[in-house]
Amino acid sequence: MTIAPEAPATPSFLELEITQRCQLTCGSHCYAEAGPTQGHGTMSGEDWKRVISEAAAIGVKKVQVIGGEPTLHPAFAELVEHALGLDLGVEVYSNLYKVRLAHWSLFTRPGVSLASSYYADTDDGHDAVTGRAGSHTATRANIIEAHRRGIPLRVGIVDVLDGQRVEQARADLATLGITDVHIDRVRGVGNAARGSGAPSVSQLCGNCARNTAAVMPDGSVTPCVLGRFLPAGQVQDEGLAAIFAGEKWSQIKAMIPPRRGRGCTPDEDSCMPSPGVAPCGPDCSPNNDTCKPSSGGTCGPAED
Repeated sequence: MTIAPEAPATPSFLELEITQRCQLTCGSHCYAEAGPTQGHGTMSGEDWKRVISEAAAIGVKKVQVIGGEPTLHPAFAELVEHALGLDLGVEVYSNLYKVRLAHWSLFTRPGVSLASSYYADTDDGHDAVTGRAGSHTATRANIIEAHRRGIPLRVGIVDVLDGQRVEQARADLATLGITDVHIDRVRGVGNAARGSGAPSVSQLCGNCARNTAAVMPDGSVTPCVLGRFLPAGQVQDEGLAAIFAGEKWSQIKAMIPPRRGRGCTPDEDSCMPSPGVAPCGPDCSPNNDTCKPSSGGTCGPAED
């Protein structure tokens, strides 16, 4: 009897990098090399809506709208509304530097959550990473406002500079009522890879190409936003389903080490900006792969 090959698994979490424009200039670590003079890429708003529609049709459960700063894209609100209309969960990864009143209303919609980055508990420490004076004060105020409005919020802290006060940043967030906080090291992608050669899969985590995939501003499909150097195809030409079923995707997936058995990393996130994992408990084991990109888990990602 001939056994049919197993159908390729569709990632449940899809990152949509809709722009490389950002008000900040995180020159030491930004994976997207984003900044104020960057553009929105070659994907139109209608292109993004088609991607979201196909994602819902093939079984994606949640999308993350990210950049750059995604709220700067002219179609941002329309894309979030489109995803919600298809019963997709939506996470908006924003620097929370500036938030329009209309966007607060969008963020409070059922099914929407926020994620952001926070680098230190002081103006000097945070602003040294972002390259924007006043960014700490603005982001902190909007974190407070998001919490006040009851918007689900997780925060990532990337340890970038010596003396950055990472633990103090975590403690400061706790005083604000923010407890979904994860710390990550700098990953050698984008700005962090300058002068060090080509990026390596050692900088990625086990969920990339498994539970997670990403679409870049030019329409290229990659294992995650940090895996932008591993394009598997162009969504405009092939569509998500064909790419995920293709040989190139399988090859890329095989290149990325899965989470190690008992590979717990209590103080690291599963490659920010993807949703992270909680500190490891006693249930971390080789056969208990609970690291889910949409809901978190108890075990750390693969580390090389």
